[in-house]
Amino acid sequence: MNDKPNRRILDQLSGTLSLLATGSRVVGDIETPGALMIGCHVRGDGNVGGELSVSVEAHWEGDVHADSAVIAGRITGCIMVRKKIEIAASAIIRGRVIAASIAMERGATIEGEVTVTSNQPIVEFEEKRTTPRTPQTR
Repeated sequence: MNDKPNRRILDQLSGTLSLLATGSRVVGDIETPGALMIGCHVRGDGNVGGELSVSVEAHWEGDVHADSAVIAGRITGCIMVRKKIEIAASAIIRGRVIAASIAMERGATIEGEVTVTSNQPIVEFEEKRTTPRTPQTR
């Protein structure tokens, strides 16, 4: 794995990954020692010991703590990240965002207070990556 600082968080996943798939619904608190990817609706608080990925389809209602995070979906509540958070243009966060480092794509929506816990500025970016295309059948 490459540990260059410009690598994306999800390119550096390590340890065990937990997945909550699209179409699922979770009511209650979630605690996991490693990475967590969600594509569903979660209602409850969370404590993620690794990387948190919230897909475009996902909505988390509650306060969540994570080591690092990539948010493309919705968060309603406070998100507290010990390291870096990446916020995609599709993200809608209604609540506080607290992180040591924040990278936010142009077009992202945050309705709440944003706090950077380090002396780093908020980085604004435009996504240059494209999603991999699936082969088309003829």
